[in-house]
Formats: sequence, structure tokens, C-alpha cells
Amino acid sequence: MVYPWGDTRRFNSYAAHFKRTFGHRMQKVTVNAGFTCPNRDGSISTGGCTFCNNAAFTPSYCNPQKSITEQINEGVEFHRRRYRTAEQYLAYFQSFSNTYASLERLRECYDEALAHPAVAGIVVGTRPDCVDEGKLDYFASLAKEKYVTIEYGVESCYDQTLARINRGHDFATAERAIRLTAERGIHCGAHFILGLPGESDEMLIGQCDRINALPLDSVKFHQLQLFRGTPLAREYDEHPERFRFWSIEEYLDLFVEILRRLRPDLVVERFAGEAPPRYHHTKGWGLIRNEQLLAMLDERLEQKGVHQGDIFNIFADADATNCTNAED
Repeated sequence: MVYPWGDTRRFNSYAAHFKRTFGHRMQKVTVNAGFTCPNRDGSISTGGCTFCNNAAFTPSYCNPQKSITEQINEGVEFHRRRYRTAEQYLAYFQSFSNTYASLERLRECYDEALAHPAVAGIVVGTRPDCVDEGKLDYFASLAKEKYVTIEYGVESCYDQTLARINRGHDFATAERAIRLTAERGIHCGAHFILGLPGESDEMLIGQCDRINALPLDSVKFHQLQLFRGTPLAREYDEHPERFRFWSIEEYLDLFVEILRRLRPDLVVERFAGEAPPRYHHTKGWGLIRNEQLLAMLDERLEQKGVHQGDIFNIFADADATNCTNAED
């Protein structure tokens, strides 16, 4: 069966999306431009988000002491050895908030990245409270010639959770930033963490309605991972009863239910995260890689005979029927 996104995989995968968009494999090259966050530098808070340890997700070649061009060169060489089929690259500005600077500095960073001959576009990770219309207008101008995605760390749709993790903004701030981005024709993604303290499985499944209502192109999910030295790890040591962690099997079952409720047009960039064991405060899932988890997700969807959006489509069809009946 060919699904609405154009292939036979049971969810709308990121890799297939780029093959459809560019005609070949794309690979992200991570860049650290040396930005920070407003909940780190005292502008709105200090200490950062309670879960955050950027080093756990940052490749060794990423060093803000190096130029952006140097980091891209090293990243391209690394990935050419590992993924020989990649033909072009996206410069992924991942660490901290990559729009938390003057427009002049942003121009310097992103113009340099896009001038690299191997780079077809940029993916800019940031917070929803670190954009304004002037910055988004700049990214919209870039998007006329290059591939540009703004990826917002939303983390949760629940304000009480956002306050609890020292996020420093509410969900309405994320909604506004996403809408302003989409209105300008810029590709827009969002990141969510599954398993933050205080959120039940029912809440995680229930927030799909709010995610679907956002004009997003892509979504990324990670299971909660506790990293050494973070405030969240200290909270776990003091109050382990506030936390619960899924086995891989339990997490797969939960994510299948989330996936079934997501809009079919949403590209799913990732559904779980991995980090080097030396950063983990708890045992986690061991050395299992994302590729293995993806294979397990494919198998679970096949076993259950379900796919992304099958429940969303049921309700969408019911709403359409109700509207038609009301008109009659």
C-alpha cells in the first residue's frame, strides 16, 4: 500500500521526505556557532532548562572556537566516511538558541554556512521566544534561494510542565512563533520530549490535537533522558517517585498511539534519541542505536496493522461528514 505521503513505509519519514524533495539523500552537518539561551544568561532566568546538557548531542568536531566553514568541512568529511551515499548537506545549528543574537550576527553565521559549496540549506534550532518579525523576514529571504527550516524547541504543550523545567516561556509563545514562521513560507519543525515529570501517557497522547493544529511541517520526539550534572538529574535523586521510564517495548506501544493520531502530512524526523553512555545519569536503554529503534518501530506498526494518521483520518472524515450533514 502506498500511503498519502507517497511511499509504502507506515509513517512519513524524514529520510524519504528529503529524497522526494531533493531526489537524493541529504545529511545534516552539525554546527556550533557559540550562541546561548535567555534562560541561561539571566535575561529571563539562569541555569537553563533542567533537562539540558548540549554536550550529550554535540559531535566532537563541533567547537565554536572553529569557524563555521571549518566545522562544516570536518562534518562533511566525517559523514562522507560514514554515509557514502549523501550528496548534499544541511548545516544544522543545534546547540542552544541559534536566533538569540543580533540580526547582524545571524547574517554573518548563516550567510557563511550557505556559501559553502556542499551545503544546500540550513536547519536552525532555537527557542520560540528568540525570534521576531525582522529575523523571520531574513530567514524568509534566504528560503527563496535555499532550503531553510526553523526548528523550535517546544518540549511540551502544557504550561505547568514548561514552568517546571525552567523553560521560561509558555505554549502560546510557541504557537505564535510557529504561525509567524509558517506565514512566511519557511519550513517549520518542532521538538517534543516525552516523559517529563508530571505528564501521563494520556497527556502525551492527548497533546496530539494541539500539535496537529499547528502549521508545522515536521516533528521530532525524544524520550526523556537524564544527563549527569543537570538539575533534572538532581531532582531524580531526591524524588525518584516523580519519574517513570518506559522499557523499549512500552515506548514503542506509546509512540505507535501518538503516531496514529498525527496528521499524515507531518514529517516525523525522529521518535527517540540517543546519547553516549558517559552522559547518562540512569541506565537508559543501553547501546541500542536509532537505526535499530526505527526497525523496531516499522515492525511494530506492521504487527498492529496501523499507520501514521489512521486515527486522525477517522476523526477528520467524521468532522467532514458532520459539516456536510449540517449544510444539508
